[in-house]
Amino acid sequence: MRALALALLLVLAGTTAFADSAGVVGANSFPQKTGAELYRAICQGCHMPDGKGAIGAGAYPALAGDANLASAGFPVFYVLYGQKAMPGFGGFLSDVQVAEVVNYVRTNFGNHYTDAVKADDIKSNRQPDYEYYTLD
Repeated sequence: MRALALALLLVLAGTTAFADSAGVVGANSFPQKTGAELYRAICQGCHMPDGKGAIGAGAYPALAGDANLASAGFPVFYVLYGQKAMPGFGGFLSDVQVAEVVNYVRTNFGNHYTDAVKADDIKSNRQPDYEYYTLD
């Protein structure tokens, strides 16, 4: 799982890792700013461009028309901490970026949840002293 996440992040971050490097420079953050950009860079590889999910080497749930997204806390938790095969991105995304991608998913793909989350909402959902996964 970590190897897959590392490979994905290297491709998305556009960096080259060297065997003698202490860490993967630039791979612990994403430059994308908008929810649409973040979704395309991070989420659509598993959840598909249309948000309908996929079944293959694993099961990737659909986000399209997902009633679970009615509660903004649901996708916030998953983006920050992950679950099962989905890694958490809390160590890679800022509070603003998490809010952007959550709001994007909740207002696209047949979802119409307009109670937008804000960066302060994300900040208050981060667990104190939680050690987020990073590539360092």
